[in-house]
Amino acid sequence: MKLYLHGDLDQVKDGIWELARTGLFEWSEEGDGGVAVTVMKRSGNLRVSLQDGQGRIEFAEPHHFFRAIGLFIEHAQAGERFEIEERPRFEFNGPMLDVSRNAVLKPATVKQFIRYMACMGLNGLMLYAEDTYEVPNRPYFGYMRGRYTAEELKELDDYAFLFGIEIIPCIQTLAHLAQALKWPYASTIKDHPDLLLVGEPQTYVFIEEMVASASAPFRSKRIHIGMDEAFGLGLGRYLELNGYRDRFEIINEHVTQVLEITRKYDLKPIIWSDMYFHFLSNDKHAFHYSLNVDFSKERLEQIPQDVQFVYWDYGNRDQSIHERILDKHKEFGSVPLFAGGIHLWGSMSPNYGKTWMSSHPALLACKSQGVKEVLATAWGDNGQETNHLVMLPGLQLFAEHGYSDEVDDDKLRRRFATCTGLDLFDELVGLKAMDEVPGIEEGNHFMANPSKYLLWQDLLLGLFDKHVEGDGGSNLPKHYASMAQQWREAGKHLPSPFSEIFDVYEKLSETLAVKSTLGVEIAARYRDKDREALQEIAHKVLPDLHERVNELRQAHRRLWMTTYKPFGWEVLDIRYGGLMARISSAGERILDYTEGRESVLEELECERLLFEDGFAERPLQLNAPGYSRIVSASPLG
Repeated sequence: MKLYLHGDLDQVKDGIWELARTGLFEWSEEGDGGVAVTVMKRSGNLRVSLQDGQGRIEFAEPHHFFRAIGLFIEHAQAGERFEIEERPRFEFNGPMLDVSRNAVLKPATVKQFIRYMACMGLNGLMLYAEDTYEVPNRPYFGYMRGRYTAEELKELDDYAFLFGIEIIPCIQTLAHLAQALKWPYASTIKDHPDLLLVGEPQTYVFIEEMVASASAPFRSKRIHIGMDEAFGLGLGRYLELNGYRDRFEIINEHVTQVLEITRKYDLKPIIWSDMYFHFLSNDKHAFHYSLNVDFSKERLEQIPQDVQFVYWDYGNRDQSIHERILDKHKEFGSVPLFAGGIHLWGSMSPNYGKTWMSSHPALLACKSQGVKEVLATAWGDNGQETNHLVMLPGLQLFAEHGYSDEVDDDKLRRRFATCTGLDLFDELVGLKAMDEVPGIEEGNHFMANPSKYLLWQDLLLGLFDKHVEGDGGSNLPKHYASMAQQWREAGKHLPSPFSEIFDVYEKLSETLAVKSTLGVEIAARYRDKDREALQEIAHKVLPDLHERVNELRQAHRRLWMTTYKPFGWEVLDIRYGGLMARISSAGERILDYTEGRESVLEELECERLLFEDGFAERPLQLNAPGYSRIVSASPLG
């Protein structure tokens, strides 16, 4: 569509050029054709209209304008006359991109996200970097991890500024620092392997260096300084040096010292709130945001006030519980930022069932409770096996909740097609079927991950075979064969990197169509002493599976190198290489048995057990832990 935009364009002109350059629309700057659209900057709601061939956009903030452009294009293509008014519900809304779990997004990929965000009307982006940014004079900080240079981060901030998007650095200043602290330089400042030593003067020198380096490239004066999941606080070297102390007092002392650093740099700090709930909980078995907490006046007065808290929750399906926890946060003296989850982590594929079931009630609770800032996290735990770009439908959901009371899939589908230029909403959401297989509850709330544990588990050890034997797994080969065909069709004629995404899932499905129950079949043929069938498996099935895994590895590598820096891929290369080696070893072991070199195969003599007790009734429902636990019962290191 060709648009002649004129009027109040000073704040948005450069962003208009960038969206036009990348193909969202054609801009007729001098009025030489196209639909004429008058642009007016004014306070109040976002308004978009087309009457008698004349368009009009009214906006208050730059990101509202870019959403308005998308709305105008969407509705102008559908009809000759319309009038739309939207009231923005949130003052900050956008994703947190995890660039710490081996996959460091290329700057070009982050820019791609920023363009999609602009059209969605999002205005906030956090880059979660534990050690993947430069710290001068700390050469081992982020060493060989693909860390961003200060120049790269400034370039991203400049690009986001074109669209009115604020980038906030998100670092860690207490826990989650295992990658930074594993080098010898950190011996004096380390409590646990992933936890800084509170009270040690050199710890605060280190933190100041991190804060200064992480904040310098950005316009924003806000910085997220972490502080979450510090469950070992006060229990490691700190305990040896200081004896046992009230851990609430320890974290307060630490936060206070870190806030002195942020004040020095004129920064506005943000922290996760979970540890305050944890350390003040009266329920010693509570893990996450117990409502039974000691929020007495004495305790609350000790908590620093010049900080913004973040309430994070990625699974609660009850709006009323969210509202009660938000009310509890208000006792700190301020309304928190809310962080929900687009579930990419813990598997090879996204979990959109849980994402949908948890995000709708959470965002409705935020709107009912006056929360003005929300964040969509998309973690990459255990090696970022799922690509960041499959989070886009979830990001669209957060965007639409930011401009309306209720959101449904039909609206998401239409908006997604306009904002991304891709008619892929159903296909990307449909990737949940890689884990939501027959036998898994609808929505997969408990995050069963068969696409991960069936891929990596060993054919001869069969740690998960008990979960797929009998009727429980009988439908898996057919299911995954069907998925392979579906992703093959979806991937046709798509631009990069979306063609690569569906190529990965096609190859993964083809692999699982063979491998998902092959270990069960091998064990059954062994018990039956069916040497002929075992030889067929060794000579034909296993070489075919080896080739399928190698094709999957190559497809996954192409996707990774298209969207991420190369660092971190070596971890997945090793996983795929190990899988292929074990497939070869399985064939060799089978032939040793069938050709008489071994009288028994001890691996197949062992009784198969459930990986976890309690899954006998619904064996596939298992949420298996990370790769190292899936692949072997023995330690990898």
